[in-house]
Amino acid sequence: MSQVIPTKGNLIHLKAKEALAKNGEVLLDRKKNILIQEVLTLVTDITEVRAKLQQTYKKAYQALQDANITLGIVSEIAKAIPIDQNLQVTYRPLMGVDLPVILYEKPNIRLSYGLRATNSKFDYAYKTFQDARDLTVELAKLESTLYRLANAIRQTKKRHNALKNVILPNLDKDIHWIKERLEAEDQEEFIRLKTIKNKQEKAKVNGKQI
Repeated sequence: MSQVIPTKGNLIHLKAKEALAKNGEVLLDRKKNILIQEVLTLVTDITEVRAKLQQTYKKAYQALQDANITLGIVSEIAKAIPIDQNLQVTYRPLMGVDLPVILYEKPNIRLSYGLRATNSKFDYAYKTFQDARDLTVELAKLESTLYRLANAIRQTKKRHNALKNVILPNLDKDIHWIKERLEAEDQEEFIRLKTIKNKQEKAKVNGKQI
């Protein structure tokens, strides 16, 4: 049995809550569908970038191997290449979800090592590893976005299911119970008033007869 007191005020209050919950259910369902669409697009993009990255790394390591063969061990030459620090992470909102935005200015390919100590094979390896770095940054952004979206979808589904399967049915049950109780009370009041009226009319008739 419902613990809600069957009053007209509570009925109005519960109907307002039900309308709000129904609106919330619609919005959460819409949010869930939008996020799922974003995930499907991301999965396609991630698959493409991973394939490109795999091929690029394959080329890069082959180029490095060729450079090692023609130049000897190139680790000393590589020390002359500065560390790339052009990476910043910020966020953009999407349906209440903060998605990562990687601010990354691709540096101009410049040779920061002595040309006399290298050859075209080393230059090609250097450029190919830069391409791999760019793809790695892109993949990191996509995968981080996918993780956040997947987590948001789980939370949205949980909230949507709670509204649909728990909150709304309970509200509907309480509203139905209050309506029944109020209708029963109205009927009892109607019968009581009618009984009083009948008694009054009988009393008037009896009075006239006397």
